[in-house]
Amino acid sequence: MGIYDRQVFLNVPFDNRYKKVLHALVFGVHQCGLVVRCAQEADDGGQVRVDKLYNIIAECRFGIHDLSRTTLDSEYRLPRFNMPLELGIFLGARRYGAGQQGRKSCLILDRDRYRYQVFCSDIAGQDIRAHSNEVEAALRAVRNWLQANLPSSQVLPSSALLVRRYLEFRRQLPFICRMESSTPAELTFLDYKRLVTYWIEENPEALPVPPDRVSAKRSPARNGL
Repeated sequence: MGIYDRQVFLNVPFDNRYKKVLHALVFGVHQCGLVVRCAQEADDGGQVRVDKLYNIIAECRFGIHDLSRTTLDSEYRLPRFNMPLELGIFLGARRYGAGQQGRKSCLILDRDRYRYQVFCSDIAGQDIRAHSNEVEAALRAVRNWLQANLPSSQVLPSSALLVRRYLEFRRQLPFICRMESSTPAELTFLDYKRLVTYWIEENPEALPVPPDRVSAKRSPARNGL
């Protein structure tokens, strides 16, 4: 796959309450062989935020959009609409963009499956996945969505294996951070993404055999029978 086909735009909340789901999504995408991108990866005070989003979205075939934070702010009693806006930009790029933009695919997440009907009914007909703020549910949703959109030759870990790998990574993360004189709470988005990549590379685990290889092994002609 080319670079475009391996990049996943992450349009999710970045507050502390959501962090456990955010961290699981980053790990899940990378364990499935792709790379996450988001607005927090760049810190350029001279670039308009929306232009930064345009550029990242244009470079990503895939997008994960979590609408679970479209609730009233405790201080101003107003909803946060950044996530629906960025989802709209992504869908617009797929509909009106040239060339490879038309191949975009997105996963829409929410806390509850039908909650979006109250605040964003225009996306009715989209397949919304609910994660109930649970890490396991978010990992399963990402894994199954990617499996449906990636080539059949790219074998992904099972949902159970993905969850097990993530929990093991989280268990080891404090020790990894300690080697860098840091703590998990101090990690920036790019720091966390780097440590995820490092851990996956240093701790490979055998994946299932692709279906075409299984067929080749069982074929009498190939075995000289």
